[in-house]
Amino acid sequence: MQLNHDFNQRVVILPDEYHFTPSPLAGVERMMLDRAGAEVARATSIVKYAAGAGYTKHQHDGGEEILVLEGIFSDEHGHYPAGTYLRNPPGSAHQPFSENGCTLLVKLWQFSATDNTQLVLDTRTAHWRQGLVAGLAVLPLHEHDGINTALVRWDPNTYFSPHTHPGGEEILVLEGCFYDEHGQYPTGSWLRNPRYSKHQPFTRSEGALIYVKTGHLGANVLGDKFINTSSMLGA
Repeated sequence: MQLNHDFNQRVVILPDEYHFTPSPLAGVERMMLDRAGAEVARATSIVKYAAGAGYTKHQHDGGEEILVLEGIFSDEHGHYPAGTYLRNPPGSAHQPFSENGCTLLVKLWQFSATDNTQLVLDTRTAHWRQGLVAGLAVLPLHEHDGINTALVRWDPNTYFSPHTHPGGEEILVLEGCFYDEHGQYPTGSWLRNPRYSKHQPFTRSEGALIYVKTGHLGANVLGDKFINTSSMLGA
């Protein structure tokens, strides 16, 4: 399957465009945001677990990044409420489930081969930093080899200067409404801006909380093999 796999293209998916499809496991469904590969794939998805749903124990050869959006996600290592950020590095294994249901942002096969960080971070209690302009607060989640992941809280009516992302930018709007000169993006919107794209983001009266990843488009990650295979096949 190839979905939004051309990372040179800008992609915007708004919440009213969500369409969840069943996964191979009963009780787990996915809104696929981008994907290159079959059931094993370089992929970014919103994943919903129904109450009591779970997987058998399995290994993530390409690594797994998770942000818990709603509910409580669990595995044999612990329970992770909404606001928890997890990184399971390549070669790690677990048996995930949810007792009462949950919703997750999940990114697969997007680790550098040298990134072996196992991480569980409760963003509800973590320390936020002052952003580059007044009205911004930043919570760094992870950094490796020029790839940065963070939560950014925007106060109402906050403006950032025009800037360029040499390594691309990906955003999921978690709260409020996010804006730039290209449009407006309410809660649940997902954006992927390609390498060297430029914009001037801001908020209005609602403010916003966003998940943002930069530097990862064009970076050398394990899931590149799925992109390269699709190119060879003419997909």
